[in-house]
Amino acid sequence: MCTKERGRDAAAPAVPEASGRKTPEAPGPARREGTDAPAFPAARDSPRPARREGAGPAFASLPGARLVVIVVVAATALTLTVIGIVITVNLPPEWFPGIFVTPDLACGLTFPVVAAFLLAHRSRPATAWLMSAGGLGCAVNVFGSAMMSYSGASGDLATAGYYRYAGGIGWIVGGTLLAIVLPLYSPDGRLPSRRWRPLVVAAVAVMVVETVRLVVRPAPPAKDYPLPQIIPNPLAIDALAPYNLTIQNFLAGLINLLAVLSLLSLALRARRADPVLRRQIAWPLTAFAVYVVFLLAGAAWHVAATVATGLIPVAIAFSVLRYRLYGIDTVVSRAFVAAGLIAAVSAVYFGVGALAGLTLSDYDRIGGLTAALFAGVVFHPLRLVLRRWVDRLMYGTHGDPRALAARLAHEVGGADPANALAAVTAVIRDGLSVTGVAVEVDDPGIRRVEAGLLGPAPRTVPLVWHGEPVGRLLLGAPGPRRFAAAHNDRLIAVVTPYVADVVHAVRMTADLQRSRERILTAREEERRRLRRDLHDGLGHALTDMAMSINMARISMRTAPASAERLLAELRGGMDAVGQEIRELVYGLRPPTLDELGLAGAVRALAAEGEPQVAVETEGDLSDLPAAAEVAAYRIAQEGLTNIRKHARARSATVSLRRGESLVVRVQDDGHGLPAVPRSGIGLLSMRERAAELGGTCVIGAAPGGGTVVEAVLPISAAQM
Repeated sequence: MCTKERGRDAAAPAVPEASGRKTPEAPGPARREGTDAPAFPAARDSPRPARREGAGPAFASLPGARLVVIVVVAATALTLTVIGIVITVNLPPEWFPGIFVTPDLACGLTFPVVAAFLLAHRSRPATAWLMSAGGLGCAVNVFGSAMMSYSGASGDLATAGYYRYAGGIGWIVGGTLLAIVLPLYSPDGRLPSRRWRPLVVAAVAVMVVETVRLVVRPAPPAKDYPLPQIIPNPLAIDALAPYNLTIQNFLAGLINLLAVLSLLSLALRARRADPVLRRQIAWPLTAFAVYVVFLLAGAAWHVAATVATGLIPVAIAFSVLRYRLYGIDTVVSRAFVAAGLIAAVSAVYFGVGALAGLTLSDYDRIGGLTAALFAGVVFHPLRLVLRRWVDRLMYGTHGDPRALAARLAHEVGGADPANALAAVTAVIRDGLSVTGVAVEVDDPGIRRVEAGLLGPAPRTVPLVWHGEPVGRLLLGAPGPRRFAAAHNDRLIAVVTPYVADVVHAVRMTADLQRSRERILTAREEERRRLRRDLHDGLGHALTDMAMSINMARISMRTAPASAERLLAELRGGMDAVGQEIRELVYGLRPPTLDELGLAGAVRALAAEGEPQVAVETEGDLSDLPAAAEVAAYRIAQEGLTNIRKHARARSATVSLRRGESLVVRVQDDGHGLPAVPRSGIGLLSMRERAAELGGTCVIGAAPGGGTVVEAVLPISAAQM
């Protein structure tokens, strides 16, 4: 692109402008995003979208075809530009076409390279393809202008005319794409809205019209021609000579207007965008502003304006690396590590080799082997150190997995269980640089903890603790320090175990709290029952007995027979009170456990009626904790009661096995469970007694028919 080149007149866009950014990918639960990651993999980091932005023909989605296109476009642009430079420096001064002080030279060298750099990692964002095509057009202009002057200086004016066509067409195509179309599709490869489509159509139309004008324009007067000889135009239409300048000025003004509107669309998008996108657009806009300042400063600053034009794609590349637009910082970091390794290992190899050459007499046989061994020894440790340095350079302390792990450990260690999840979400949100983080626990009694704003489609990362799913980590969209998918997934892989540990601890704390509440509730309910029984039963009975004693004492003098009757009734009431007290004591703890032990008490239950019940024991049952002993007895009692009431069994078995836990198993050969099992009070009571000790009670079908009840009661929990 240029203002007005020597050897050619035309209207051209003033400057290219661009920025690129790929919109975040929606994460899914199963991916890593990377990753997506996971992310946040996607993260991300985490499954990718079915079709990436900018996807086009099927052949270009193939890695080999895409690589060929990338290499061919970039290599062609660089080759044409370099050839143009070489030819120009060897031209006679009077045939100098002026390409060294035009922005086309900078565009041809920088835009295709930056575009190839971006395209090498992602599937052809529209912005990068426009940069590549526009840079190639500028390179064609540089080459065509140089060859036009070379052919003219050699006397081949006819050939120079055809090179003039090539340069002019490349000039207008490249300038239109970079100055008008590219800003409209920046930074995400899509128009700001459908209302901007007419601007794209107008740009293409003006490009076609200007190309036709360049082909058919007549030669200017000799006094206005900047080269020693007029380059003939074999396709010129002389009848257009009076109108050529008017058409040129009109098209120039129209192109400049379209360029201003295109840049206005980018500015409006930046104004309405989120902070991340606004920063991404700011870099190329700043480069454009610098170019305009130098351009308006006059011809003396034209070289500076050319350099500023080349800074525009550099600003785009910096924006990509700084804000992780396409996730290519992984490639860059690996390139830095590889370069550092090559330099360091080479230095070690040659250094050790030189030292060996000075100290060893037989260097040819030993020196090379010694240098290679030293280089091999330092390779892996050096790679780790370099990778850590490069990660710290590119991501800062926030993106360092080790630093993030240390922060998590510190925050988790200093937080109480009630605030542990909140501390974790805050650290993860800052460490992963996402807009929001939430932790969902697989426990209906624990509410979701959030930090920031998740957005409409957060990435979900499962949390697993020793093979057991305990919850989910939800990650919002990337924030200001957006990381690449691969690096983001590394961070997620680091933080996930910490979060799973915290979630498990929070679940255990909640379970413990609920268990304590159940114990307290059960104790209070038991106290209430005792109070009611003692007050309503024993209390009233004792009151009646006191009144009977008083009446008998009075009647002994006047009516001995009545006193005798009252004392007899009093005796019966005392027997009833004694029986009620025994029932209360029995409800607290069956006396048979103290008299016979657990095995004997269960055998007594088995002998109470039909069907025939076999009792099997394994392990020492004599010193069981009282809570486990009572729970086992009650479960066995309820199981036998259900067998006698509902099972219609011929035989049953009760087994008591002590190991790390006490296992109670009640099995019968009856007709089994109904098709639609109903959980009655008895079955619920068995499950609750097991749960109070942190155990389980499972009721199901027995092998061969019948029903089996198996309860596992932790002995250590019962001793607490």
